[in-house]
Amino acid sequence: MRSLKKIGLGIFLLGFVAWVGTLTMGQFTLTDAILKQELKPEHYELLRPALEPMIGRTYASPFGFGRDFNTAFGRINDDFKANQQWDSVIYDNYAFPVARAASAGVLTESTLLWFWLTFGLAILGALLYILPNLRQLPGIKNDHIYHRSMTSRGWLGISLGVFLIVFYVGLYFYPEYLVNWTLLVDPLSRALSGNPASQWFLYGFIYTLAIVVMGVRMLIKYRHSPYQMLRTGSVMFFQTSFAFIIPEVLVALNRPYYDFKNIWPLDYDFFFDWHLNTLLSNGTLGVFMLVWGIALAFIAVPILSYFYGKRWYCSWVCGCGGLAETLGDPYRQLSDKSLKAWKIERYLVHSVLVFAVVMTALVLYTYFTGQAKIGPVDSYSVRSVYGFWIGALFSGVVGTGFYPYMGNRVWCRFGCPLAAYIGLVQRFKSRFRITTNGGQCISCGNCSTYCEMGIDVRWYAQRGQDVVRASCVGCGICSSVCPRGVLNLENADPDSRVTVAPEVLFGNDMPKIK
Repeated sequence: MRSLKKIGLGIFLLGFVAWVGTLTMGQFTLTDAILKQELKPEHYELLRPALEPMIGRTYASPFGFGRDFNTAFGRINDDFKANQQWDSVIYDNYAFPVARAASAGVLTESTLLWFWLTFGLAILGALLYILPNLRQLPGIKNDHIYHRSMTSRGWLGISLGVFLIVFYVGLYFYPEYLVNWTLLVDPLSRALSGNPASQWFLYGFIYTLAIVVMGVRMLIKYRHSPYQMLRTGSVMFFQTSFAFIIPEVLVALNRPYYDFKNIWPLDYDFFFDWHLNTLLSNGTLGVFMLVWGIALAFIAVPILSYFYGKRWYCSWVCGCGGLAETLGDPYRQLSDKSLKAWKIERYLVHSVLVFAVVMTALVLYTYFTGQAKIGPVDSYSVRSVYGFWIGALFSGVVGTGFYPYMGNRVWCRFGCPLAAYIGLVQRFKSRFRITTNGGQCISCGNCSTYCEMGIDVRWYAQRGQDVVRASCVGCGICSSVCPRGVLNLENADPDSRVTVAPEVLFGNDMPKIK
């Protein structure tokens, strides 16, 4: 079994190294025809002189090509800004489509071969590394998660975190440097939607692939728990179908790209003018999508959260939660359980929710009135700030890149506005709770160790108190790793929750209420 795992690890690393190496491959030659094809006519006239030195020159990688293109592009915009010609400033991102059109060489000529030499080998290696675990007896074991370099903030974990951060920064802000990776998945994109692969298709593919492959690991690791098997199968299904395949098929049918499981305010641009106009211009289906999204946010969320708490979405449907539960499972024990972290969590996640609500209100005001400013506040600036700091940096770069540093639910715990919204319902008016049997608790600490949301579950179990927290996503791992069956996920009358008397929480310093 160990030999097979070593072989699998070697094959995975071979595919991974080949994948990274493809970034340095190929040739990039800019022509005047490419500029006319990819640039708007008014921008072609402005950019053509600045890009003249690049025309006809062949670059050996996307890095040199992207650097020179961005330098020329930035120089033009800097001149406009210096001369206060704000109407002439170019906001379109041309670097990626131009780099893609200028690409040639081995990757474009043998795309399928390189796909299997990279993604194919990585998938095969990962499965060969994971599948031998089936020979172990079911159940959670002491697998030294705090002694491994990959899962205890060691050099391997830190290296992985750095890679994920660099990947997200490149994906969001410098996709022209990753153009070779999009070429690898181009045949799949054309098969699903008929369009060439963009950086967002690449992202969706890798995202889905990670959930599926690491989902297999979850199914094996927690196969002693039917609840975990169903939950893992659910997130794999929703990500693959609703988040990846169906939106691409809609595009192939000339319909709006739409993820039917994404809900405002997590889907923060749902009420943006361009999105509303796109839906309303697509007839009956577009109107249905609009009504569906509104109904999910304002009807389905409170009703389903009342009956099932956060788990119906955060642990069974959400793509962010799906990635955290599968790819991020090896790092769940790194979540901070301190009181200080809990205080930061409550203030931060609810601040993001307020930010999202205020931004949406401003966006809708602009949409219906045509006025961008309300006093000194510009709605376009507000949405831009939210998209950069929350939509890109927080949810992407920090939310996933920090798995090996802060645990697998950094975004869900500290930043997701939808998690904050559902959490308020769960905390104050929901039938969901985790019940405890304090008399059976042996204080092993498994429940607290494996809690990805930073909840000290053992504290509740020792006191026989129900776990009723706005942050709890109902993943049920605490129950699955408990050796005595102390913890159970239940749905019952909200008024029947068992709580501890204030004296237990505050001791002799309990404030007196007059």
